[in-house]
This record gives sequence, structure tokens and C-alpha cells, in this order.
Amino acid sequence: MTKKSPFAENMSPDEKFSAVANLKEQLEENFISLGQLLSEIKRSKLFLFKGYEKFKDFVEAEYQLSGSLAGRLVSTFDLFIEEMDIDEGEVKEIGFDRLQMIKPFMQKADWQLRDEWVHKAEEMPTKELREHIKELKKQEKEGDTDLKDVYVDQYLEKMISWFNCSRKELNFKLALYFQDADLDEIKKIVKERQRVFEQTTNTNKE
Repeated sequence: MTKKSPFAENMSPDEKFSAVANLKEQLEENFISLGQLLSEIKRSKLFLFKGYEKFKDFVEAEYQLSGSLAGRLVSTFDLFIEEMDIDEGEVKEIGFDRLQMIKPFMQKADWQLRDEWVHKAEEMPTKELREHIKELKKQEKEGDTDLKDVYVDQYLEKMISWFNCSRKELNFKLALYFQDADLDEIKKIVKERQRVFEQTTNTNKE
């Protein structure tokens, strides 16, 4: 595998700032070099030399790049070039858009799964890759929904048995219970328990 290009490492801060301005004009062609420069500027906090406290403010004001796009450029370089050490030519051939499509599936995946996703991005046409990802997301969503349905059914069965009442009567009792409750506090509790539930189900899937 080929290491990242060292060109940015030998530049002065001013040369890096100028290079970003030039490279952003042809984003798809230069996304690797641009990602490397922005990654180094962000990591070394060079934007402070320009009087900015935040990287996001720096790229938006100086280069008219949205903070989210700059973040994607940085994370793409950091993941595929720095961390995975994939050949730059291979990454460039896959293209920035297709890399964004597979990146969410790779960030917490093991190395074998990462290699599989890279191979898919190389071999599958963009439309086919997009449909494949869409189907995977649909399956994941259906799986989550099924688990939530099971959880709800178990809860209702438990409560109906406890109160020895019908589903309609249970709804009435719950309405009485929540009538004067602190809804903000309940919202915080529900949010935290939902987070734990989703983390647990995701861990079990892995």
C-alpha cells in the first residue's frame, strides 16, 4: 500500500492556506490532497494564526466551504488514507461521493468488513451501490422496529396483567398517572433509557 503524499508536510502555514484555495476549485479531482491539508490545519490548529477560534468558522469564511463538507473531507482522508493506508490512486478511483456512501458502515467495522466495503465501492456501479446500501438500512430499520415491538408487547402484557384490566382501561390509568407528571423530567428519563436500549440492541447484533 502507498503512504500519503508528503507534499503538505513540507509547506509553510501560508502555503497550506493558498493550496486549499486552489484545490477546492476542483473538489472531486483533489479531494485527497484537500483532505490532507484540511486535516493538518485542523489537527495543528493553524486556523488560530488567521484569528479564528474554530475550524468550522475558518473554512466557511476563508474558502466558502461549509463546515460539514470540510469535516467530510477531513474524515475521508483520516479514515481511508491515514488509518486504513489505502493507495491514493485506489481511493481516488472510488471517488469522493461513493466513499461518503460507504463511510458510515466502516467507521466502527472490523478490518475484514472494511475491506469488503472498499471492494464493493470499487466494483459496484454507483446506482447499484446506493440501492444495496438502501436495502441494508431498510433491513436494519425493520430489525430495530421488531425489537421495539417486542419490548412494547411485553410491557403491555405485564401492565395489563398487573392491573387486571383491558388495554383500553390501561390507557385510561396511564393517562391519570401522567396527568400531573413532570413531562420534562419524563422526557429526559425516556431519552436516556432509549439510548441504553439502542446501544444494547446494537451490541447484541454485533
